[in-house]
Amino acid sequence: MDSQDEFRAQPEIKRALEEKLSTLPTSPGVYQFKNASGRVIYVGKAKNLRNRVRSYFRNRQQLFGKTLVLVTHIEDFEVIITSSEVEALILENNLIKELKPRYNINLKDDKSYPYLVITNEPFPRIIFSRQRRKDGATWFGPYTEARQLRSILDLIGSIFPVRSCKHRLSDENIASKKYKLCLDYHIHKCKGPCEGLQSEEEYQKMIDEIVRLLKGKTAATLRSLTESMLLHARELKFEQAAEIKAQLDSLKRYAERQKVVAGDGADRDVFAVAAGEDDGCGVIFKIREGKLLGSQRIYMNNTDGESDSGLQARVVEKYYIETLEGVPDEILLQEPLGSEEEEMLRALIAEKQQEKKQIRFVVPQIGEKAHLVEMCRQNARHHLEEYLIQKQKRGEAAREHFGLTALKELLHLPNLPQRIECFDNSHLQGSDYVSSMVCFEKGKAKKSDYRKFKMRSFEGSDDYAAMAEVIRRRYSGSLSTELPLPDLIVVDGGKGQVNIAFHTLEALNLSLPVIGLAKRIEEIFTPHSSDPFNLPKTSPALKLLQQLRDEAHRFAITYHRQSRTERTLQTELTTIAGIGEKTAFKLLRQFGSTEGVAKASLEELQAVAGVKVAEAINHFYRP
Repeated sequence: MDSQDEFRAQPEIKRALEEKLSTLPTSPGVYQFKNASGRVIYVGKAKNLRNRVRSYFRNRQQLFGKTLVLVTHIEDFEVIITSSEVEALILENNLIKELKPRYNINLKDDKSYPYLVITNEPFPRIIFSRQRRKDGATWFGPYTEARQLRSILDLIGSIFPVRSCKHRLSDENIASKKYKLCLDYHIHKCKGPCEGLQSEEEYQKMIDEIVRLLKGKTAATLRSLTESMLLHARELKFEQAAEIKAQLDSLKRYAERQKVVAGDGADRDVFAVAAGEDDGCGVIFKIREGKLLGSQRIYMNNTDGESDSGLQARVVEKYYIETLEGVPDEILLQEPLGSEEEEMLRALIAEKQQEKKQIRFVVPQIGEKAHLVEMCRQNARHHLEEYLIQKQKRGEAAREHFGLTALKELLHLPNLPQRIECFDNSHLQGSDYVSSMVCFEKGKAKKSDYRKFKMRSFEGSDDYAAMAEVIRRRYSGSLSTELPLPDLIVVDGGKGQVNIAFHTLEALNLSLPVIGLAKRIEEIFTPHSSDPFNLPKTSPALKLLQQLRDEAHRFAITYHRQSRTERTLQTELTTIAGIGEKTAFKLLRQFGSTEGVAKASLEELQAVAGVKVAEAINHFYRP
């Protein structure tokens, strides 16, 4: 069976696609799959377009996961032929950024990350920038944290007297004395090139030292500065030698702060990835002269069904497309690269380096290098967990907002119910009757505004009287001025409790929205409707109301138990001679209940309360 018959054997392949597949070139390039509406749903690169694109349609039994779903949606495709694999790699990266296809892994773009720039001008400046431009300047970065970059700028400023002014220091302007010395010169932060006090050659040597430092070559910079210091000393230029010694001291302190992670002092980049259900994180360690200069993180989503090897390849590609710094001779990886991916990366690195340098891709299994990869992987896992927690928090905040919005629409409230108060009663056969009030602001519990009430206007079991008392006490007297009024009141109960709450508020000349939530089938009652209504179980409004009701119930039960304990203390233990509340609490904490105290042996009681109290308790329970 030839290849054309092979495609025809697949009934799902449409005739138009068959014709296109048969005319594909064998050149490197980029392919774009489209769905029925013409939208690009996947972008890929290939060393050989014909082989790569046709591989998607040969045998669907060999496809799985996201790739299988992708193929079922392909209605058309386009290819862009490039002159090299490197061009295909860069074009794919740019198209994914621009089109954001549905089935591609999405990597967080570094365009907002800061860079350090050595400007392209006489007497270059060193500046901070977030916008990359092709202006001939020397760029370092991107840096994942602006704070890290600013500390590097401070270090350079403390070691090297680089000018900070924006003057155009041409030979003509310097000769004509167009500019005057500024404060930086007088505080030894600049050597005055604006008035010709420092030659361009001397200034450029300083810039070369800074470039070496930024590339992590601290040892070379230390050697160069030491040689310069000794030379000035031999020439009896002691002031200049002292300046360089101060620079050396600052540089040595910086070098000591860098963490040594490899004893061989080699330069290498280390890559590792961690993946969740549909998210991932890649971490890159930049190691120069055996010291960890910094790390970078790349977050990914839409990773479902992708292998660690595939995710790692995307991270490595993106990093070397974006990075503006040199590539070391050795790259440590968590997973081996595919042969085509490795070939493309070698071509990309060779083009960026503009030199033929043999790069080693290593997947270490034992020893110091394997430890570096594992440390990198642990960092990737840690950062992914942090990212997922933040993502969950963002989702919870959105759900809380949706719940408040849904409540406003459902109850026809004039404002979003930013503050909601919920009431619940608790008692045991009419004894120790208490009520609780909990407060939620913007969908979150505000525990500082929780209040608890011990009923005192009636005796026995009377839910309606309890509801009337707690509403009256909360919205009159000192509490009415101590706490702000809510946008919504929720009571735990049905029609009777809602009506009592409503009429109590009415008697206080208050017009506040009030509803009830009954536990049995989660019915919602309002004062102005004879029938309750239900919400879908998935409704964010219902979930918020349930959360309120459950919190009020928990708070009421806790207070009720506390009240019972206090009453038990007062009616039993505290009646024993020599026992006060403090001793009674100590005994209950140790033995769990009055029954436990009664069953405790004399020796156990003595260990907690002393000899006299133990004998009094023993005599009380065993006269």
